[in-house]
Amino acid sequence: MSILNLGIVAHVDAGKTSLTERLLFDAGVIARLGSVDAGSTQTDSLDQERRRGITIKTAVATFGIGALTVNLIDTPGHPDFIAEVERALRVLDGAVLVVSAVEGVQAQTRVLLRTLRRLRVPTLVFVNKIDRAGADPDRVIGQIAGAVPMWREHEEQLAEADDEALAAYLHDRKIDVGRLTAQARVMPAYQGSAITGAGIERLTGAIAEHLPKAPQDAGAPLRATVFKIDRDRAAYVRVHAGTLRVRDRIGDEKVTAIDGRDRLGPGEIGRVHGLRRVRLGDTIGGGQAHPAQVFAPPTLEATVEPDDPARRQDLHRALQQLAGQDPLIDLRLDEERGELKVSLYGEVQREVIRDTLAEDFGLAVGFGETVTLHLERPRGRGRAGVVRGRDGNPFPATLELLVEPGEGVQVAIAVPVEHVPMYVYKTLQHFHEAIERYVRDAFARGGRHGWDVGDVRVTVTRCGYEAPNTTAADFRKLVPQLLTRALADAGTVVCEPVHRFAIEGPANALTATLAALPRFGAVPEAPEAGPARFTAAGTIPAARLAELERALPGLTHGEGTVEAGFDGWRPVAG
Repeated sequence: MSILNLGIVAHVDAGKTSLTERLLFDAGVIARLGSVDAGSTQTDSLDQERRRGITIKTAVATFGIGALTVNLIDTPGHPDFIAEVERALRVLDGAVLVVSAVEGVQAQTRVLLRTLRRLRVPTLVFVNKIDRAGADPDRVIGQIAGAVPMWREHEEQLAEADDEALAAYLHDRKIDVGRLTAQARVMPAYQGSAITGAGIERLTGAIAEHLPKAPQDAGAPLRATVFKIDRDRAAYVRVHAGTLRVRDRIGDEKVTAIDGRDRLGPGEIGRVHGLRRVRLGDTIGGGQAHPAQVFAPPTLEATVEPDDPARRQDLHRALQQLAGQDPLIDLRLDEERGELKVSLYGEVQREVIRDTLAEDFGLAVGFGETVTLHLERPRGRGRAGVVRGRDGNPFPATLELLVEPGEGVQVAIAVPVEHVPMYVYKTLQHFHEAIERYVRDAFARGGRHGWDVGDVRVTVTRCGYEAPNTTAADFRKLVPQLLTRALADAGTVVCEPVHRFAIEGPANALTATLAALPRFGAVPEAPEAGPARFTAAGTIPAARLAELERALPGLTHGEGTVEAGFDGWRPVAG
């Protein structure tokens, strides 16, 4: 059996969910076509999705193309829910990028294009809405570098992809488009309408013919990825290699059930029960436990309070549960002020969290002003430690931590295994995982200035215990105390998020635009100017981007556009 795990990605309102609906209908999975406007689509099952007409949570549906089984993964298009798209990209064999024939390539389209290329995800382009007034599919295809309309007259363009394709073209042989697509050298482009069904049969044929199928390696060691977690803690898992069976033990947990089956083989996706401690993005079996983040982290934060002060604990538990379903809803407690804060991508996400708390948990809440998140980094190296039985240390444990600048949050163990209480942690790997958890929990409470601590490396340089009195709780309580002291020793610097921007506008507006950029804290680079248009790029503090967007129409006579994406963190001036 051949399996293809297919993602549908797009800028919001390009017709992504409508295409999903059309594919399911044409395959006979659903009896009638649903409508996004009417809130009757198969994959937008949440009440909020139906009301808002947008996808919020990744949904999975299955259909067949001949002998091929396609697990279709419908992802959100709104940028506030980019974290859902990130998790889907980790489990795909291929993708369809949907672009509107009317609006063309939009800001989110460009973000997705860059990411699909960087991750080398085999991709087809579907230019949708050709039935709408103002549609210009040829113009849209021309906006996407690497997209090749799949008609005979474009084989010369395909031949430029590599030497093998050129040889096939010169000898009048068929070019292997599937190979070029699988290697992410080209993105075959199709056009049609998800509403009328025009062009869908051709797209379906290309999905089966040109996108690579999931590798079938049932005899290999298990390797699987968790890409979605439901409210009941059931985990959606994609198996890359090996087999996951009911009653398999994963760490100290056991798979108790898999919806509709007793095992998942390579390439298969299933809803797995019993793994209540897994987190989104976790790898089950071999492989990297937490792969590098694909998209930018959220850069906004807001305080949330229950309308009824007596329900603060209920709110805390509800937000913890939501954060378990989406780790980029980063929840932190400002202990000094006693405030609960959540990190956000934007205002729509904030509204969704508010409505979810009301509808699913019966909690009416209010949000404070949305502010820009900052990050604390260590300035240098700092060290702190305690020895059991000395200097008033109340814990029967020895622990020393070294803090220094790093990338992300890294934890290393630099002590002999015999210095670790193996009767508590069983393996050095379990000790490492526990210390990393304690470190991340401590940093999430805020550093010396109250912000999350990041870009830091923490190394355990000394460890000791007193059997059988030492427990895991001793290390759990020591870690945050020692980190506070080590950070004070290292010093920290507060950093603000910075976006990279690109402005396009009419050539006669270049001088005014460049002169205005410093007002917004932007640092421009040398512009590119042509006879009709200019492009100016640079960096700008995330908190000032909205000001630039509001000012741009006046600077460019209403003809300018700006794209921006997270570029990193930089120290706050002064």
